[in-house]
Amino acid sequence: MDQSLGLLLGYAFGSIPFGLLLAKAGGKGDIRSIGSGNIGATNVLRTGSKKLAAATLLLDLAKGLVPVLLARALFDQPAAMPEAAWGAVPLAALGAVLGHCFPVWLGFKGGKGVATNAGVSFGLGWPIGLAYAAVWIATLAIFRISSVAGMSAVVAAALAAGLLGYVHFVPVLVIVAVLIVWLHRANIGRLMRGEEPKVGSKS
Repeated sequence: MDQSLGLLLGYAFGSIPFGLLLAKAGGKGDIRSIGSGNIGATNVLRTGSKKLAAATLLLDLAKGLVPVLLARALFDQPAAMPEAAWGAVPLAALGAVLGHCFPVWLGFKGGKGVATNAGVSFGLGWPIGLAYAAVWIATLAIFRISSVAGMSAVVAAALAAGLLGYVHFVPVLVIVAVLIVWLHRANIGRLMRGEEPKVGSKS
């Protein structure tokens, strides 16, 4: 029962389409009709509003962090609990990413989960979150390509969990990493063709 509730809790938070709501509130229209059609911060940035993009980034991160922390508090599962690989906490993490990527309110067409998984990583263990953030920021600074930074960070989170003593969270982080890389398959194609836009591009 706790596992199901954790999954639903995560999905409920993750499915809130902050990027879409903020863009509409800011007079930018439906961001699904511009750029990549994504509801995440990178596409919100293509509207020309850095403030809206930053707010989207923070809120998408929060909707990954909050349900994980709530699940830990509600279901009394400490951070280091080897038997909790598929407990309420990691399932809340999975639910948050699934909610963002496949929100029921938008016909199951959402974002790609990078920012939400950043919040999830911090919620599961702050060292995992720091590794995620470090790889994301460093890769973005070097290549200035959001998809490369995002895919690098999600893989780094799964590796960091195993190396830093959070082995019980590796399975869910691996599943999330595979999902997010799969959702970036069009980006991977553009990268291979040298056509992937850099951050700040309106294309």
